Amino acid sequence: MSDTASATADPQGGPGDEDERGTVGPRIQSFRRRAGLSQEAAASRAGISTRALRDIERGRVRRPRVHTLRSLAGTLGLSDDELAGLLADARTGPPRDTGLPSLLILGPLVLRRGRTPVPVAGPMLRRLLGLLALKHPEPATQQEITDILWPSGPPRSHPSLIHTYVTQTRRLLGPCGPRSARPPTVVRTPTGYRLEASRNRVDLGHFDELLARAERLHDASDLEARYASLTEALRCWRGPVLADADPVLRRHPAAVAADERRVRAALLHADTALLLRRSGEAVPLLADLVNTEPLHEGLHARLILALAGSGEQAAALQVFTRLRDRLDEELGIEPGTEIRAAHLRVLRPRQPVPRRTAHEAPAHREPAHRTESHPTESHLTEIRRTPADGTAPAGPTPPPAQLPLGARSFVGRRPQMRVLDTLVASDPARRPHIAVVVGAPGVGKTALATHWAHARRDHFPDGQLYVDLRGHSRPPALRPGDVLTQFLRALGAPPHALPAHPPGEDEAAALYRTLLAGKRLLIVLDNARDAEQVRPLLPGARGCAVVVTSRSRLAGLVSSEGARRIALDVLDPDEGRRLLGSIAGSCNVAAEEAAARRLVELCGGLPLAIRIAGANLVARNANIAAHCAELAGAGDGILDRLRIEGDRRSAVRSAFELSYRTLPDEARRMFRLLGQLPGPDLTVDAAAALAGTTPADSAALLALIADAHLVRERAGRFGLDVLLRSYARELIGTDEAHTARRRLMLSRAQGPARRDSGQANCPGSHASSAGPRA
Repeated sequence: MSDTASATADPQGGPGDEDERGTVGPRIQSFRRRAGLSQEAAASRAGISTRALRDIERGRVRRPRVHTLRSLAGTLGLSDDELAGLLADARTGPPRDTGLPSLLILGPLVLRRGRTPVPVAGPMLRRLLGLLALKHPEPATQQEITDILWPSGPPRSHPSLIHTYVTQTRRLLGPCGPRSARPPTVVRTPTGYRLEASRNRVDLGHFDELLARAERLHDASDLEARYASLTEALRCWRGPVLADADPVLRRHPAAVAADERRVRAALLHADTALLLRRSGEAVPLLADLVNTEPLHEGLHARLILALAGSGEQAAALQVFTRLRDRLDEELGIEPGTEIRAAHLRVLRPRQPVPRRTAHEAPAHREPAHRTESHPTESHLTEIRRTPADGTAPAGPTPPPAQLPLGARSFVGRRPQMRVLDTLVASDPARRPHIAVVVGAPGVGKTALATHWAHARRDHFPDGQLYVDLRGHSRPPALRPGDVLTQFLRALGAPPHALPAHPPGEDEAAALYRTLLAGKRLLIVLDNARDAEQVRPLLPGARGCAVVVTSRSRLAGLVSSEGARRIALDVLDPDEGRRLLGSIAGSCNVAAEEAAARRLVELCGGLPLAIRIAGANLVARNANIAAHCAELAGAGDGILDRLRIEGDRRSAVRSAFELSYRTLPDEARRMFRLLGQLPGPDLTVDAAAALAGTTPADSAALLALIADAHLVRERAGRFGLDVLLRSYARELIGTDEAHTARRRLMLSRAQGPARRDSGQANCPGSHASSAGPRA
């Protein structure tokens, strides 16, 4: 029997259980239970006797006839692969241990051949095997493998070491049984490596198939089948994903997503058990999961209801008390509506339980530790939102989840991520309310904010609001009143409560703060123009957090609202090379390492420029060295090459232009003149000589340009990054440039007389510190 047939014909056994559940009878019994049919009903529909079906299921008939199996397959709704597996078993008899390996990662990592454990020695092999199984059936990229194997940074020989570990992994997965069965192996892909195996060779894949099957069952008549599939799916779990692995692997997004699917399956299983009046069967599973997810209100609410349904009212009340105390101690919040409604049901056992109807979807307040609710079966996985007074609500409003898609490739920024993490610090007294991420155009402010918001959304159970304020965009900037109206609708404010149009900003802001009181919600205000655009959108609730991104410094928010300021700079060479590798392929970057470093240097370390260069490499199928030569040969026209054809937003020049347009005329002139610098930076006095202004006026103009992050200020000296210098030179006219250079020459000639003013350093010593020249 093929590997695929063996796997798909084993709906209740985990991967590798062929020797235990491989006979025809137990499999037919599993399929019948999955279909929710009794022996009598299944036999009657298949046109055979109940006794014949009973004999088949008990193994008394080892090789049933083909037409009998086909009739049962039609009755039980088997797939073609499942029928093929039964027919193969009927031809060959009970299968023997084929020696095909299975990977178990829903708990400690276990590699098993049949029922025999295979030792996996060495932490590197365990990390690689765990990552490949976690990503299966998708490939793991070269960068992912590198980050998992060497969390503190890879050695120079890491490409060859990865190849060695892959070879050792292939040996571990090699067959020990019949050669007719294709064993799992590791194959090379354009971006990395992939575990090639049938889905049921990995227990996570087997779990996902069972969960998907349960979610496809919508009708009330399918409750038994759904319950059987969910019960078997949850039996796959022996603990958290890769429970014995390193933290870097346990925190991998795929591992976090798998744990969330486990919670989703548990919620649906508990709801189904309650509907089937089997609440006692759900208690052990829920009791185990609440220890893993100690702040998940959805799991606690269902445990309370399951205990109460089993006659354990005292135990149910203890669960509520423990959770209430924990929420108060660790988060400083009260239990939410869902947990209070479950508590009320225990205190008032005669209160009628809301019944599900065909047109009614119970609501589910997201837990304090998770935000994703079950998306396809809301009428079973969510408990009806009931106020504390027992009255029925007008209608549930799902928590807002407005975060945009995060950047697929994100590197570096670990210090900035740690600063953002203070927004979710466990100590409320040390938890800031607002963080502002500021930096130059294209430096990755939005990428950092959205990446962090997605990674920490579990800390905001009441949802996430997001808006692009268009502070530096071609369309007009959004008015705070319009944004407040959008947010109020997302928060479920009834239409009659919304301010009239045009919106009354003060009234809308008051209602906004009222709705956010007592909630833990994240607000991301992207691309802000200035502090005045942001202030009306700040909540009064201390449980909420705000992340603002802007090209301006937003010093007003730092001084008056106590915001934490996070300034982004360009990427260092290694980070830039990793970002390029995530787009153009890590193996390609490793093969042309020197050219890749040169390309990052030509892009000035600017993430937007590196992403565009990487995308153009992929689109043109060009090598890195050739693309470097093209960019280097462009000179000041390099910005013409750093764009993606047909996408105006993916152009470095467009990003710079949006900031340049916000400057007043005199500041624009100063910026253009800065492109004529013969060195990397200059002082205020030297800028005054360059522009023909007084030092005071020069200082004011440089401050405006620095506030827009178009010039870099360090220790009283101002300079342009590589690409901004090219942009400034594009803008300046011939006469204006000639006049500026003439002023520089005159300033140099007058250097001895004006050395004290600092103008002596403008023509030839801009990189040096201020002071007399030799």
